[in-house]
Amino acid sequence: MSGGADYRLFAIVLDEASVVHRSRAIEQEREVAIYDLLEANHFQLEDSPGGPYHLTLGLEENRLVLDVRLEDGSPHGRVLLSLAPLRKTVKDYFLVCESYYKAIRTAPPHQIESLDMARKTLHDEGARELQARLAGKVQTDFDTARRLFTLICVLQMRG
Repeated sequence: MSGGADYRLFAIVLDEASVVHRSRAIEQEREVAIYDLLEANHFQLEDSPGGPYHLTLGLEENRLVLDVRLEDGSPHGRVLLSLAPLRKTVKDYFLVCESYYKAIRTAPPHQIESLDMARKTLHDEGARELQARLAGKVQTDFDTARRLFTLICVLQMRG
């Protein structure tokens, strides 16, 4: 690969067939994840001469779809991943996040800190699982995988 290859995302959208109402906290997490992802990321589609890339993340028949296009909008690659291996981590992450958001309002600081630590641990676990699932298809750094995991969680939220 040449030194000038640009392996990064310059745009990302969530393909949400049925846009559901989400809490302000969830919308804020989505916005922050996208902003942070676009600020700094490494996204290298296997066998690609380089980008930058426009990524559309979506769900299709219980699979994650990564639709990768070039700057001019031309199709560049499509990656499908089963969500089954991530399901338990996503479910646990949702439960801890729900407890965390409830705790913020009324719980003592030590309980909030414990829940926040659990939330970060599950988030890191999800990022590592995602990197493993993407192996041989897309190479990312840890921070990119972590933000993509956030967006995958947002995609799966219902109500």
